[in-house]
Amino acid sequence: MTRQILVGGVPIGGGAAVTIQSMCNTPTQDVAATVEQIRRLQAAGCQIVRVAVPDLAAAHAVGAIKERVDIPLVVDIHFDYKLALECVAAGCDKVRINPGNIGGDDRVKAVADACRQKGIPIRVGVNGGSLEKPLLAKYGGATPEALVESALGHIRLLERYDFDQICVSMKSSSVPVTMAAYQLFSQRYDYPLHVGVTETGTPKMGVLKSAVGIGGLLALGIGDTVRVSLSADPIEEVYAARNILKAAGVRKDGPELIACPTCGRTRVNLIEMADEVERRLETVDKPITVAVMGCTVNGPGEASAADVGIAGGDGVGMLFQHGQVVKKVPQAELVDELFRLINTL
Repeated sequence: MTRQILVGGVPIGGGAAVTIQSMCNTPTQDVAATVEQIRRLQAAGCQIVRVAVPDLAAAHAVGAIKERVDIPLVVDIHFDYKLALECVAAGCDKVRINPGNIGGDDRVKAVADACRQKGIPIRVGVNGGSLEKPLLAKYGGATPEALVESALGHIRLLERYDFDQICVSMKSSSVPVTMAAYQLFSQRYDYPLHVGVTETGTPKMGVLKSAVGIGGLLALGIGDTVRVSLSADPIEEVYAARNILKAAGVRKDGPELIACPTCGRTRVNLIEMADEVERRLETVDKPITVAVMGCTVNGPGEASAADVGIAGGDGVGMLFQHGQVVKKVPQAELVDELFRLINTL
């Protein structure tokens, strides 16, 4: 088990529930737009949000943003350690830095000291696209070993200044490289892990790459907080992360839909029926599993693990609960009957 840190009161690691993160794509200095986006992200299920701080204008906006939101706020810092100090003073909840690119050791010490005094953790963010040249030469590229060694070097730099409230990420655009890096690190060290695959692209392929990389690691018990990185509205990142956590079996905070892939026995428009059930489940917050099956031959039995479900037939279908048939229902009324039963749970 990893050690635990607190980000604005939200625990990461140490057996705490895996948290969902995202990052604003608004100009941080536009306080109104950034606050509005943060609120939308939070409503969608985001638990920790990050903003880019590329300059002093953005750093000066952090305090105003923090005053208007009630979700932990992470600042993303590169190169200029003074920006980190400004944000710490403004009340940010976590700092994401790469200790190797903010200058000399005295600057790293300044950030570590400021964060320690205010109880603010630091995320060491290693990215395969910006690894140190000596490591690229040593390993012949951005290999898992190179990512881990880079992370370890940054951790030791912070530890030198008596700072250990650290979260670590080692992201690559390659799913296998990312997964191998996190596995290597987790075998040796107990710092909490921020898991993600970087630069995955648009949702069409990005969600798949994130599901394989993030979901695969979570299924192995690796990962304490996640961010799905997509070239899309950040809201899509949150929805994808929620679904990945459910698929990996680490979260059950709403309904889960299971549906058969159809076959020659199907006598209903299963795809249309499953789509309707999925749409109507968006307003349901009960932690239940709902099944939509294409036939009555083996539908209830195959979906016996579901809390409730329906199985289509030739004009007449079945409503079932925990694999047991509740009653036969005319085909046109199946979905309505299903939701009447859900409302009683």
